Amino acid sequence: MVYRAIGLMSGSSLDGLDIVFAEFQESAGKWTYQIQKAACLPYEKEWMERLASAPALSARDYLRLDADYGHYLGQLVNQFIEDNGLQFQVAVVASHGHTSFHQPPHYTAQLGEGAAIAAETGLPVVSDLRALDVALGGQGAPIVPIGERLLLPQHSLLLNIGGIANISVHTQENTLAFDICPANRVLNHFAARLGMEFDKDGQAARQGQVQKELLQTLNAFDFYQQPPPKSLANEFGTETLVPLLEKSELSTNDILCTYVEHIAVQVKKSIMDHATWPTTGGSLLVTGGGAFNQFLIARLTDHLQPLGITVTVPEANLVKYKEALIMALLGVLRWRDEYSTIPSATGAKRGSIGGALWNGQEE
Repeated sequence: MVYRAIGLMSGSSLDGLDIVFAEFQESAGKWTYQIQKAACLPYEKEWMERLASAPALSARDYLRLDADYGHYLGQLVNQFIEDNGLQFQVAVVASHGHTSFHQPPHYTAQLGEGAAIAAETGLPVVSDLRALDVALGGQGAPIVPIGERLLLPQHSLLLNIGGIANISVHTQENTLAFDICPANRVLNHFAARLGMEFDKDGQAARQGQVQKELLQTLNAFDFYQQPPPKSLANEFGTETLVPLLEKSELSTNDILCTYVEHIAVQVKKSIMDHATWPTTGGSLLVTGGGAFNQFLIARLTDHLQPLGITVTVPEANLVKYKEALIMALLGVLRWRDEYSTIPSATGAKRGSIGGALWNGQEE
């Protein structure tokens, strides 16, 4: 069976909307995929500010933003379809939305009303992908492991470095996946001090020095000692770690260098604590914007080589769009009424068919 779907992903780093049109084929339970078209559509300053300030809004203004952003996403989908000649080819659109609140097991909220996307596009839309898992006592995150199992079964260890870094450990018997630490959201904040949207190739961090006392303070946070399943809200990076780093009064280069080291240390710790095979070697597949940070990849390599683990960065489209690709797959799974979560990864009491389905098609 062949499915053609669009996936939308807006990460916590606010660098833009990732949009993928992919073709999936399923035969006897085995899935293959091909990314046909993909783009990252940068947010205008107004949208960056509106999304970043969402947690401080009143309930009324928040609901207005939720609807406005949904209509905006729908318009972007329409433009993407027009630009790439995809009319009458898209079966379903799956939108992750932009996370504004995440406090499992109580609630999770992603901006971008699915009904508004459906109204704009006239297509079936799947949204609210995390909500049912949280209602079932789970973290609602990570939600990509099911896609990794189905689309990338040859990889046992996968790291995504976006606004937050998260890792998946797949074995034949089980899947363990969890958030590791804030990543690009923090790095980009300090790159902005130097007049950059991000630290290209980690050049600024490479010019700094690791400050051991600050590194020890970062590594001592309680979250890093907690066992999985566990997930992070954006506020841990923006409201806890960023003020701590700013208070240090160190040079921006030293802060960036120290924080890159913090990410590398926590990735190694996560693998040593929770992977069952690190001493036997293997490969760590790295995706997300942080995979282009050459200094961060070099530090990961230095930390993981003693474990016999090779750090692998795949082709650019998979690096940039893996999460949007998997959102598209989650939409297909919802369309097929199939389970789209792995309870061992999220901590939910059971698996679930996640996502609200909005049918925007005219009769």
